[in-house]
Amino acid sequence: MDTNPSKSRLKHQQQQEQASEQQITSRAGHEFASVEDLLRYDAKQTALPPAIAERLQDSLKTEPPPKRSWWQRLFGI
Repeated sequence: MDTNPSKSRLKHQQQQEQASEQQITSRAGHEFASVEDLLRYDAKQTALPPAIAERLQDSLKTEPPPKRSWWQRLFGI
């Protein structure tokens, strides 16, 4: 057993650092083809606060509907 407190403290700190590095690398297993894929993944993992969700719904209700759909604008209809 180690009787020198500074050595045992250093050893304990190194063990903690190794454990935290292993946790980080186990979480970082995803690779994304594009930034958009990363943002979509992050959005699925992150819960929207209720106050913001309510404000967003209110904002969408006041937004006027488009005069033409996206496919009509695309084809010039």
